[in-house]
Amino acid sequence: MTTGADTTVHVDTGDGVRLAVRDTGGEGRPVVVLLHGWPVTSYHWRFTGPALAAAGFRAVAADLRGLGGSTAGSGRFDKEALAGDVIALADRLGADRFAVVGHDWGGTVGYLAAAAHPGRVRALVVEEEVLPGVDAPLPPPGRDHYPDWHGPFNRRPGLAEALLPGREDTYHGAFLHQSAGPEPLAGDAVRVYLDAYRRPAALAAGLGYYRTGPADAAAVRARAEQPLRAPVLAIGGRYGMGTAVTHGLSTVAAHVEDLQVPGAGHYPAEQDPATVNPRLVGFLLRHAGTGKA
Repeated sequence: MTTGADTTVHVDTGDGVRLAVRDTGGEGRPVVVLLHGWPVTSYHWRFTGPALAAAGFRAVAADLRGLGGSTAGSGRFDKEALAGDVIALADRLGADRFAVVGHDWGGTVGYLAAAAHPGRVRALVVEEEVLPGVDAPLPPPGRDHYPDWHGPFNRRPGLAEALLPGREDTYHGAFLHQSAGPEPLAGDAVRVYLDAYRRPAALAAGLGYYRTGPADAAAVRARAEQPLRAPVLAIGGRYGMGTAVTHGLSTVAAHVEDLQVPGAGHYPAEQDPATVNPRLVGFLLRHAGTGKA
């Protein structure tokens, strides 16, 4: 696959899935796969990709299946299936070894890819995610800011389908506003995300991500029987999940570094790139910045 700087391409990963991928290019550079969460898209990485490219990496930001510009394929949304998308994407890129950076659900996907393929994933960065099945309560002030109403609503079969059509902007906008904490997301980002999640297919996919909870928790528990050996950087926003990200990952991984972002909520990489990018880039340079992709 040939790409230019900051080019969007589509990559078939099997199961009827075509991932929309924003690729900074750079044949032979170490590959970093960037995975967003809900309810955002790969636009979340608009500050991260250029910083990685400037440091000598090939940054590949993918829209998760069914979201953004990616297709849902068969409609499987369990995170092991999505981890398979990551491995297939790396195969298409010709990346025998690579690093993964995951936000929210993308963090769970990244963990499962790293745990299932320890010889391929050099390093893992998890931003604002407590893995399913892991007990790590949110500390204050995050527990007073991060929403607790969306999960039960999304998991209840039929409820969102009956109530949300035509009100998608209100629902997703409320989550984006509250989960950002005191410092709101940029207006252009909110518009991109609301546009992306207004589509009926995106609503179905977003709900599907939550309704695989028991399978996702079982997958994490099964993989956690062997501690993850790849180095991990855990990123928490003070008004999001905070130190719970590090505490949770420390139960499943042997080497976890912590980064707390004081002014951020659930979206540190875009709320405070000046704090996140130097630590993220430095971590990846130490653990994934040498050798062929």
